[in-house]
Amino acid sequence: MNGGAAASTSGGWTVLLVWLAVINLLTFIVYGADKRRARKGKWRVPEKTLFLLPLLGGSIGALLGMRVFHHKTKHWYFVWGIPAILLAQIALAVWIYTK
Repeated sequence: MNGGAAASTSGGWTVLLVWLAVINLLTFIVYGADKRRARKGKWRVPEKTLFLLPLLGGSIGALLGMRVFHHKTKHWYFVWGIPAILLAQIALAVWIYTK
């Protein structure tokens, strides 16, 4: 990027970084809360939501939540799906950055 383009998009990068921090923290918390609810036999977070949050940018939070809380680690569609979402997001980020 040239200097002018970098200056005009720096606010956009800040917004993106704040969004990613918030969505990943929220995703991590939701995975932990769902695990706690599962242990207590309470109402659960729908699996659609547990996939939507990573799709919205919280894939790192989901992976950390799976690892820390040992949550959804026996479901192949989470074990393979969440890393696939992260890889797709990284590929998209690289493509946008190098475009």
